[in-house]
Amino acid sequence: GAVMCCCGPCAMYRRSALLLLLDQYETQLFRGKPSDFGEDRHLTILMLKAGLRTEYVPDAIAATIVPDRLGPYLRQQLRWARSTFRDTLLALRLLPSLDRYLTLDVVGQNLGPLLLALSVLAGLAQFALTGTVPWSAVLMIASMTIIRCSVAAFRARQLRFLG
Repeated sequence: GAVMCCCGPCAMYRRSALLLLLDQYETQLFRGKPSDFGEDRHLTILMLKAGLRTEYVPDAIAATIVPDRLGPYLRQQLRWARSTFRDTLLALRLLPSLDRYLTLDVVGQNLGPLLLALSVLAGLAQFALTGTVPWSAVLMIASMTIIRCSVAAFRARQLRFLG
């Protein structure tokens, strides 16, 4: 009954729910300034804050345009990361009332990139200073990846998430 981001191309909403939240959605602000990124995640958070349900439909099919070059892809990922961090701040009060897995997923989405960055920096520093392979950093990154994929595979009951 709770998905943290109903992705734009796959999302469908009840008209009554949209009308209820339209003013808040159209006047999206962050730190007092208008914000126009992450609108799908923002609308999902507004729905959850209003006490509405958001559902995942595994067999939904949609077509969308995706970046085919590295530059646009990196800009997309940065935009998505900003909206994830921003809207997590908006959703912190919601987390205790949501599914435990969803809370774990939100924490992982926000702490994971920070731990990954720290592991990479520590590994690079070790390599630069000692000339040795940073096995601890490699193990940390591999462990984070395996745990995240295993939890997703278990929750979805689909082994493809291990890939």
